[in-house]
Amino acid sequence: MEFLEKLILGISDGGIYAMIALGYTMVYGIAKMLNFAHGDVIMVGGYSILIFFNTTGLGFAYEATGIRGTIFASLIALVVSVIVCTLLGIVIEKLAYKPLRGSSPLAVLITAIGVSMLLQSIAQLYRKGSNAVPIYQFKPTGIFDITMATVFTLGMSIVVMFSLTMFVKRSKTGRAMIAVSEDKGAAQLMGINVNNIIMITFAIGSALAALAGFCSLATGSSFVQPGYGSMPGIKAFTAAVIGGIGSIPGAMLGGILLGIIENLCMLNDTLANYKDAIEFSILIIVLLIKPAGLLGKKRREKV
Repeated sequence: MEFLEKLILGISDGGIYAMIALGYTMVYGIAKMLNFAHGDVIMVGGYSILIFFNTTGLGFAYEATGIRGTIFASLIALVVSVIVCTLLGIVIEKLAYKPLRGSSPLAVLITAIGVSMLLQSIAQLYRKGSNAVPIYQFKPTGIFDITMATVFTLGMSIVVMFSLTMFVKRSKTGRAMIAVSEDKGAAQLMGINVNNIIMITFAIGSALAALAGFCSLATGSSFVQPGYGSMPGIKAFTAAVIGGIGSIPGAMLGGILLGIIENLCMLNDTLANYKDAIEFSILIIVLLIKPAGLLGKKRREKV
């Protein structure tokens, strides 16, 4: 029974990692850059939910109106979080990354680290410290128990992956994303606005980060702090690389695998102490055996 419980929790956590990893893999696949501030967008989404509940009072709706009030308040909070994070992603791309278009990868990497530190510092200024703040809305109320949380999170992950796949393959914007991913110069010659496509990619990735943060809070992590998104961001990046960064199904596969491995390690006290080391060791093994990731494809660089 304990094994089954950990497996269910692993699938739930893996779905969260997968949604974050989808943001990483889209930005890398199209813009060819690693946005290491992506995890901090999750943190901003969490604080957006906190501010929304504190401002409106809807965070305590379940005390007066029962479960129905909780569902309503949670959905509104999710929408607010997605809107805030989407706008934040656009602002970050416009102000921090767009001026570096064509610069060296090292310059972009340093900028991403700087943006990450800036967002965490702003959160510390807002809360006057780095203490964790509870969001009481997501305390157990009979709606987000382990089974419902798993179904909700995994279901959202599958819907997101399927929707993204269809969007990329069937829509005009999605086909433009593929063109930009293959060759920015040629795409621009064909009349595609590369800057707009990259901006849209950041917006989608940031919206996915907000959704992942919401699911994380819903499944029991009911506290937010300035470093809230750092470790999930790193693990999601690991999941994206394991699955094959640039591959949407690969991000989903890597996230689920990482979530299951992490929770199965908790069955043994010794392994539980080294679960992070085990996860990153698996990353190294996968890269040694299959450098492009489990579902990644090798690309020939044009000279």
